[in-house]
Amino acid sequence: MNDVPHNAPGQHWQASGYAHHADFVPALGEEVAALLAPKAGERILDLGCGDGRLTEVLAKSGATVIGVDASPDMVEAARARGLDARVVDAHHLPFDHEFDAVFSNAALHWMLNHEAVIASVHRALKPGGRFVAEFGGHGNVAAICTALLAALQARGISGKARFPWFFPTVEEYSTSLKAAGFTIDSIELIPRPTPLPTGMAGWLATFANPFLHGLEEEVREAILDNAVDLLSHSLSDSHGNWTADYVRLRLKAYR
Repeated sequence: MNDVPHNAPGQHWQASGYAHHADFVPALGEEVAALLAPKAGERILDLGCGDGRLTEVLAKSGATVIGVDASPDMVEAARARGLDARVVDAHHLPFDHEFDAVFSNAALHWMLNHEAVIASVHRALKPGGRFVAEFGGHGNVAAICTALLAALQARGISGKARFPWFFPTVEEYSTSLKAAGFTIDSIELIPRPTPLPTGMAGWLATFANPFLHGLEEEVREAILDNAVDLLSHSLSDSHGNWTADYVRLRLKAYR
């Protein structure tokens, strides 16, 4: 997928808005899909499948692919593509040694109890099955987070409790994988400056709602305007083109 939440109050997903503001997410997931290297006859779980755009790519290999996501609207969009998609909490996957591979793109950083998710993935895999994923890693959208937190703090609002993401280091996530019984084949942080097709305002409208949850509309708008102004000095070029400071954690591990 594609940035799907599981523990983020205030974050609600609409497939149409996501496709408009964040269609780059599944497109940039094709490299990690290549790392998965799906094969005909395999049974694969796409964890955080979103609207199913990347799930479709996996299914073209001839593998049987099941997509799961926490968002009913996203699952409905995936089903509209003819995919087997289900509303499921990734912390409690209802699968037991069923899959040759579990795949996830741009979703795991929304799942704040990462140890529960890793254990759930491990349980879903067959012995020898592989876990291939990419998601936000340490330093991901650091400038954007700093600007949002500063805009909140300027109004006497604590942003710490509102922080909706888990961006681990290689060492931190490796430790969790090993503790769950995985053998790591590869794991790395990949800096990936990412152009934003609808600018920073579009990105914030899509992903930053947890920071603004419960605030009055006037306050929300002021915080967003403040954050965009702060970020314009570092993430926008002279032509008004915006680039997000993405850092991704990419991994391949075996059960």
